[in-house]
Amino acid sequence: MSKRYSIVIFTIVAALVLQIMPMPIQADLYRPDWVLLVLAYWTMALPNRVNVGVAFLCGLAMDILLGTALGVHSFALSVSVYVLAANYQRLRNYSVWQQAIVIALLGALYHLVLFWLQHLLTSIYFQFDYLWPVLSSMLIWPWVFWLLRRTRRRFKVS
Repeated sequence: MSKRYSIVIFTIVAALVLQIMPMPIQADLYRPDWVLLVLAYWTMALPNRVNVGVAFLCGLAMDILLGTALGVHSFALSVSVYVLAANYQRLRNYSVWQQAIVIALLGALYHLVLFWLQHLLTSIYFQFDYLWPVLSSMLIWPWVFWLLRRTRRRFKVS
């Protein structure tokens, strides 16, 4: 594994840490989907290196870290990254704010697949509060995009 590719792994691990970091209850409701945001950036930037397989492995790590049924986050992340990877050439040409809207749609897909799987497994019921991370992910996307793009250019990741 090249030294440059280790930056991608580092950012994914940092996103996993941010995903499980303790937050106050009031703020935890709005926690952005850090792993989805980082995977979305790297899938658009390096589609030959970060793809559905990486999303599946990140989902397994999230399942283990969050204590959910094994495969729930894996399937939801894989579906979301597949949709993104199938359209990455078109999405690259969008402005950052247009990409933020697409990220919101991907986040909504991710949360709806998560809800659907958890409803089948544990019979939970839908609440609008499940979709607050979609809004926060959309609003934080421009800064995540800028930070990861700057990191990619600084370390010449290709």
